[in-house]
Formats: sequence, C-alpha cells, structure tokens
Amino acid sequence: MKSLKLSMIISLMIFFTASLSMQAQNTKKTVEIKIKTSAQCGQCKDRIEKALAYEKGIKSSNLDLKTKIVTVVYFANKTTPEKIRTVLSKTGYDADDVAAVKAAYDKLPPCCKKPAPGQSSTDHSVH
Repeated sequence: MKSLKLSMIISLMIFFTASLSMQAQNTKKTVEIKIKTSAQCGQCKDRIEKALAYEKGIKSSNLDLKTKIVTVVYFANKTTPEKIRTVLSKTGYDADDVAAVKAAYDKLPPCCKKPAPGQSSTDHSVH
C-alpha cells in the first residue's frame, strides 16, 4: 500500500514538473512578423528600430530599406501584431494597412516623408 501511494506521489510530481516546464516554454515562445512600412531612408530605419526596441515584448527588429519591410521578432504572450503596427503608426509610418498618425508623420524630417504624387522615390534624398 505504501509503495502504491509513493508511486502515485512520484507520478504526480513528475506530471506537475512537466506541466510547469511546458508553461515556461510557452511564455518564451517568439513569433516573427513582417510589416510593410512607408520608410524612406536611414533615419527612418533608426527611428523605427528605436521605437520598436522600447516596446514591451519585442525581442528584435530590422528594417530592410530596399523592400521597406520591417521584420519583428516578439514574444506572443507580451504583444500582438496590432500593437506593433500601432507603434509604427504613432512613430509616423504606415504599417501594412494602418496609416501613419498624421501628427507624428508631420513631425518627420522631409527626407522621411513619402514622395508626393508624381514624384518617384528616387527623387527623394537618402540618408
């Protein structure tokens, strides 16, 4: 009888430990998302990556200026793609289908603003 109780207690302890381990792994799970931005230059890259670095739950970000796509690695239990797009929007940049907040966009330097209609992006100075 004692060995049965002891066996049950050991089984429960193993199950409990395994459950805790799985929960710990789930909280450390990262996800990668790619977001199309309206970035124009090196200043945009710095500004976007810095804004994302301060956002809770974001592990890393990298903006490819050629494609204007920012790749963000984040902890799924800490933030969401919607929150990340909102950060970009509040920084002054379009983020996929989320438009830049006008007040933030208006504060960007001229080189960071989207080309005017009829003006190609190559007419824009790159810093």
